[in-house]
Amino acid sequence: MFGRILKIAIIIFALLVIAIIGTANYIVNSSTKSQLYYNTNSIPKNKVGLLLGTAKYNDKGKNIINVYYQNRIDAAVALYMASKVDYIIVSGDSNTIYYNEPLLMKKDLIARGVPAARIFMDNAGFRTLDSILRCRDIFGQKEFTIISQAFHDQRALYIANHKGVTTVGYAAQDGDTYWFSILREKFARVKMIYDLLDNTQARYYGEKIMIP
Repeated sequence: MFGRILKIAIIIFALLVIAIIGTANYIVNSSTKSQLYYNTNSIPKNKVGLLLGTAKYNDKGKNIINVYYQNRIDAAVALYMASKVDYIIVSGDSNTIYYNEPLLMKKDLIARGVPAARIFMDNAGFRTLDSILRCRDIFGQKEFTIISQAFHDQRALYIANHKGVTTVGYAAQDGDTYWFSILREKFARVKMIYDLLDNTQARYYGEKIMIP
């Protein structure tokens, strides 16, 4: 008898989790669809593009480039060269001197022809929520373009929509672990909903940075 009750409880719990994940993803996808762009011709111009960070290397020992990282760099360069953004904020984790996403992104953007003076580093973009809030509150931007893969853009756009920021998203090409990334993203969206309901703030703010 107990075993049967436990089995039913597990099934109910699993269905509840699936329902929560499904609802969160439907809300995010449907509410941000019109804000997502896939080419530089149709996307509106903003003064600032917010490039969301990720690890440059899949395997630091072998220096295998993370395709997601490379595609985000390509997307940011394409927007800048098409004059769809005038400045790029590179936002990511910089916990140690050995791991600094913003610095690597800045170097790679410069190598691709983006002037150093047009790049600003956000070294405390530990999470997507932090990057959005710091772009608004530290860099003073109320309108900007978010640059990442489409599924990541959608979560960032949803956060921005609930934080009084006007944004569009530019979708970089996906990587070679697409389905794993999508699965992880579904759970990240549930956490995002909780953070928004709890009014979670960025981990660190600091001094304001002025963009011309």
